[in-house]
Amino acid sequence: MEPVALPGGACSSACGGRPGGCPGCCEEHLACLSPGGDACACRDGAFVEVESGEHQEVLTEDDIYCRCLSKTLCHTATPVTVGFYAPCGHRLYSLLDKVTGFMREEMAQREAAELHRSHQKPRSPEGWGLLLVLWYLAFYKPIITEGHLRRKNIEFIFIRFSAWQYAGCDKLWAGLVTTLCDNIRHHFGALPLSVYHVMGTRPRFASGFSQKEWLLKKGTCLKLWGLLFILGAGLSVLLVALLVPGIKDNHALKVVGSTITSLSGSSLVLGAFSILKNLLVSEKQKIERLTNSEKFASQLGFMSKVHREVEVLVDFLAFMEIFERRRLRVVLEITSLDICYPEKVAGVLNAMNTLLSDANTPFIFILAVDPSVIIPCLEQTSCMKGLADNGYLYLNRTVTLPFSIPEMGARSRLRYLEAAVQTREDLMYRIITSNVERRRAKCRGVPEVPSRREMDAEAVRCIHEAFRCLHDSADPLARYLPTNNTHVRRIVNTIPVTLRLLLHRAGIPGTPSPRAAAAWVVLADQWPCRLSWALQCLEDGWQSQPTPDFSKRSLWSIFQENVGELSALRQPLHNVLTLDGDPELFQTFLASDFPFTARDARAFLGVTVNLDHSIRHKMGLLRGLDRLKKAAAAAPVSRSIQCPHPE
Repeated sequence: MEPVALPGGACSSACGGRPGGCPGCCEEHLACLSPGGDACACRDGAFVEVESGEHQEVLTEDDIYCRCLSKTLCHTATPVTVGFYAPCGHRLYSLLDKVTGFMREEMAQREAAELHRSHQKPRSPEGWGLLLVLWYLAFYKPIITEGHLRRKNIEFIFIRFSAWQYAGCDKLWAGLVTTLCDNIRHHFGALPLSVYHVMGTRPRFASGFSQKEWLLKKGTCLKLWGLLFILGAGLSVLLVALLVPGIKDNHALKVVGSTITSLSGSSLVLGAFSILKNLLVSEKQKIERLTNSEKFASQLGFMSKVHREVEVLVDFLAFMEIFERRRLRVVLEITSLDICYPEKVAGVLNAMNTLLSDANTPFIFILAVDPSVIIPCLEQTSCMKGLADNGYLYLNRTVTLPFSIPEMGARSRLRYLEAAVQTREDLMYRIITSNVERRRAKCRGVPEVPSRREMDAEAVRCIHEAFRCLHDSADPLARYLPTNNTHVRRIVNTIPVTLRLLLHRAGIPGTPSPRAAAAWVVLADQWPCRLSWALQCLEDGWQSQPTPDFSKRSLWSIFQENVGELSALRQPLHNVLTLDGDPELFQTFLASDFPFTARDARAFLGVTVNLDHSIRHKMGLLRGLDRLKKAAAAAPVSRSIQCPHPE
């Protein structure tokens, strides 16, 4: 299949990844520079971007991967679970920091754009805003209007959960839920959340296209005014009975006045007591009390009580979205699962699936794990009995946006090497200088450069074109779509990331088209084992001095040539092979409908984020051991080596 180049030619823009700065610094104009000064170029098919302006700095491959992921997460429907697959170690945390920084950068840019569009400043529950949110909580119902849904500004609430810190407790999943509750409570304040528990109302959708976002609680107002009137009347009767001469001796009037005052006042006191109770006893303490109670742990309703606390938080976040005039997303970064016991790992994944992944919840889970470690760990747990002890199947049902970080690129290696040889003080000094640069850029009000807007528009066009191919029943690609809803979501979420990564290579000869990119994403999702084997054979072929026409060979012919070795290794690769779909459809896909060549596969390899690279590494190891075994069996062994004799 002859690939078609992506149209455009606009230079990409990105930011971050400076040697000493956080990725969230102010974005400046970036361009791809070739040795001859062209607008876009690339060396050996790799990403090349440098900043223009006062500070010229080459962006690393890791910067571009993380930036494309953060851009996609701003558009992806929630809830979403990102499988952030990378080897364990310091690089994993560095990549998470880059993603966080780029998401903060995108958040600031969207905030400025929304302010320019609507001229409405966002609100926060601080200062006078605290009194305002309490007023709305008490007397108004929030309404989700068409205008609110059109808002593009987003606030991300980042929560990093280190499973290792809770590895010693019996219920690791409870640590995940309590961390979520505690951070949301700390972000918005204890008082608004406590008042919402007592007086808050869940937002409802508008009945028409009205822009009215708040509706008065007439029932609450009538009840409050009625209680105040009765309280005032009771106090008046009581004061008259106590102070007016001639009526002081009327015992019945004193009893009536005190009774009315007590009943009406007790209702107000009970409401204030409930707010005070929620203010002093947090959601974290409630869940910890439930987990420590054997009475609740042994009942079926135990998990529903924990789930109810999470539902209250979700409704509170929906309320605060309307009050703050922005969309809210809770980004929960889960790390260190690789060093926990297998049962604890399964407990955390179950908590994500059963408690926090209901429809319309504003949660983005970033599961930062090494698949080569976490999958054998899952296969040792009792929860795998219904899935044929296959950790790959279990992880695929949990993750809705797989994002596998490839091997470290050349510029990333140099950046890490540079950081490794510097002292702690040097790195801290660079952080300070990057903060100064960010403040200066913010004061100058650096506008968004045209090339950035052009690239975003080109990305949207390519994404729409790819989705049109999926929806077109006449296109052969449509019949390869899976029937499983989770796999469909994985494909839909992965296509934008892949196309954004490809756009960073715009201008390179042989850049695939959006339709070809969508087909490659479907191929990686439906046949991960067979595609990984073909890519591993292709990689070995490139490394063994291939013939000049090797790049024109079809990927199907390469697979056919080495399918015998795959069959011999089917026992150690049994769990991976079960991930694949129909083998006949795989043949039809590669042999006739989408005949990708070796050159196409090499161009896609660097942007294939929905394929677990640890599978290919495992295949490479097994293939190398098998060849070593065959070579040892074929080599003649002399008798002197078998039975050495002393001289």
